[in-house]
Amino acid sequence: MSSREPFVVFDGVNKHFGELHVLRDIDLSIYPQEVVVVMGRSGSGKSTLCRTINRLETIDKGTISVEGEHLPTEGRDLVHLRTQVGMVFQSFNLFAHMSILENVTLGPIKVQGVSKEKARQHGLELLARVGIENQAKKMPAQLSGGQQQRAAIARALAMNPKMMLFDEPTSALDPEMIQEVLDVIRELAAGGMTMLVVTHEVGFAKSAADRVLFMGEGRIVEDAPSAEFFSAPKTAQAQTFLSQILHSD
Repeated sequence: MSSREPFVVFDGVNKHFGELHVLRDIDLSIYPQEVVVVMGRSGSGKSTLCRTINRLETIDKGTISVEGEHLPTEGRDLVHLRTQVGMVFQSFNLFAHMSILENVTLGPIKVQGVSKEKARQHGLELLARVGIENQAKKMPAQLSGGQQQRAAIARALAMNPKMMLFDEPTSALDPEMIQEVLDVIRELAAGGMTMLVVTHEVGFAKSAADRVLFMGEGRIVEDAPSAEFFSAPKTAQAQTFLSQILHSD
């Protein structure tokens, strides 16, 4: 783990959806070039935690800061934050009426003012990086789920983010496509990208994560180095969860 200043800091963060208390007193620091995997049962607050970092979800109490600055609430500063912190969703969220390359180049052209030719060159490089450069002219519906998710990763990378958020990036994929997407994320991790990944994929977490956060009922129940979490989880909650998902694989 880096000894530098943390990239993201949660301090006493709470979030409600009506009566439901989905994040409870979250204190968390994520450091540059660190890969943090978030695990836990459905409804434990994992996705909400992920989505608060680029303010797709607001918080009720506490503070979140990125690079020492509190999260902006609106306007240009919020747009800038979302270029710095890229997000990949479980449902791809590609624009269906645009080609794969157009999906990847839209943000740099519209938000960052990059020239069309420069954006196109960079877009093709990113599609090559994720292994689908030959799909550049196709529409999203013509691609497999795994290819669409790789296109979504390329689209997020096109903004040159400093951090990537992955919210269950393989949960909508057929089993044979999961590995191809995890391989791309694993390569990003190896390249030093700061990442928060919400996933149930134990093999990925073991091989790529520096730390694992285990969440239960809106709290971080465990926060441990990856090897330590999988070999000796400290809480009964984590032990039960791991025994169930390891036996189901």
